[in-house]
Amino acid sequence: MTHELQNLAQALLLRGELLVLLYFLAVNGWYLVLLVSSYLEMRRHLILIADESRWRLLSSELSPGISMLAPAYNEEATIETSVRALLALHYPRLEVVVVNDGSKDRTIQVLRDQFDLVVVKAVYDRNIETKPVRAVYRSATYPGLVVVDKENGGKADALNVGLNFAQGKLVCAMDADTLIEPDGLQRMVRPFLHANDVVATGGTIRIVNGSEIRSGRVVRARVPTNLLAGLQVVEYLRAFLFGRLGWNRLGGNLIISGAFGLFRREAVLAAGGYLHDTVGEDMELVLRLKRRGYETGGPGRIAFVPDPVAWTEAPESIRVLSRQRDRWHRGLSDVLWRHRKMFLNLRYGVTGLVVFPYYVFVELLAPVIEAVGILGLLLGLAFGLVDWPFAFLFFLTAYGLGTALTAFTLILEDLSFHTYATFRDRTKLFGWVLIENLGYRQMTVFWRLRGLWKFIRGRKDWGDMTRKGFSQKSAVAPRLR
Repeated sequence: MTHELQNLAQALLLRGELLVLLYFLAVNGWYLVLLVSSYLEMRRHLILIADESRWRLLSSELSPGISMLAPAYNEEATIETSVRALLALHYPRLEVVVVNDGSKDRTIQVLRDQFDLVVVKAVYDRNIETKPVRAVYRSATYPGLVVVDKENGGKADALNVGLNFAQGKLVCAMDADTLIEPDGLQRMVRPFLHANDVVATGGTIRIVNGSEIRSGRVVRARVPTNLLAGLQVVEYLRAFLFGRLGWNRLGGNLIISGAFGLFRREAVLAAGGYLHDTVGEDMELVLRLKRRGYETGGPGRIAFVPDPVAWTEAPESIRVLSRQRDRWHRGLSDVLWRHRKMFLNLRYGVTGLVVFPYYVFVELLAPVIEAVGILGLLLGLAFGLVDWPFAFLFFLTAYGLGTALTAFTLILEDLSFHTYATFRDRTKLFGWVLIENLGYRQMTVFWRLRGLWKFIRGRKDWGDMTRKGFSQKSAVAPRLR
């Protein structure tokens, strides 16, 4: 009987290993396709912008008005710096709408003191139902600044209030702790000027930890020395310059980062604004807009523009980072489930047939497959059912492919934008690439599995922590909501 059980276990392990191997080959094969696509898209992008003059937008009456939507909750440490940075953006028709979402600290008082706010009677269209607005302020010093004080309702509710008050044709949704490059909006608006079918655009998010900041601007980008922050720099570069850039050519993106995205205001209002009952409200809105484009025949293209850059703080503690990744995966699970009708549906074109299945099998289920593979490998090695040399060779292959793909992303960044100018920074960055798969990736697998399990159980909490704020030398971990 023991021999029969051993044979059964060996057969199951072999089938599991085969499944993991086939999955590994399929995913890495698609990564190679994305790799080539990202290179071709970057080359095309650099050719298109080689002779452009973004500064013509500053004097053009045809440039669409943009309203910056900045929800703020307990942001007293960073709100002044963030708002001053927004007001200093280079764009001709710019409105800044700060929504204080029932902060319990001195956020609203800091805004009143630093920007000469005065209470006004505002008349606005309540296109989307939200929590009650307590007061509306305008700045006596900065005509384009509007501050709305409202009862707490969460980030989605705050963004919906911003949509109700915004006057711009385009709205830029962002986090209050995000620092945008001065010419970021001029770069981000390009797709809207070149085509009528674009409904939203997203830019690149970079990690600010370790960089020098002055007056709300990153004056010198540096690779952080902190282990977790350094590994996240590598992750972010791969996600944006390899993943999202590659999808531009292959069918479009389903994600625009909530920290920095530009949308057609009318399209967002027609879609009903941001949903409250999800922790993935940014991705959910993008997918809903794309879906409505197919169903109504209206604009539905989502464009990623690699050169507009927004800087954000990365968690530097395992506790905070684990909660962030847990929440991200819960959000992904929730959004894909809500729009499951699109899965392999011919009605939704390449999105339903290619992009959506990729996010299901590669983004959503990847931690499950990886966990099964790791568990099967450990059991097989423990019971002598797996050949050690084969296991070691498989690990080297997986490690080598993952490192090579990430290294190519770094080369692409260096040849195109050259953000990290010193040899020391580039050396540190490559060092983080080499150690990313030695423990860190396995931790993210566990965190994402936990997020998937919490989604199944119906958990939708954000978590909370205190932020220290931006300093002149470096930035620290953000507060999660």
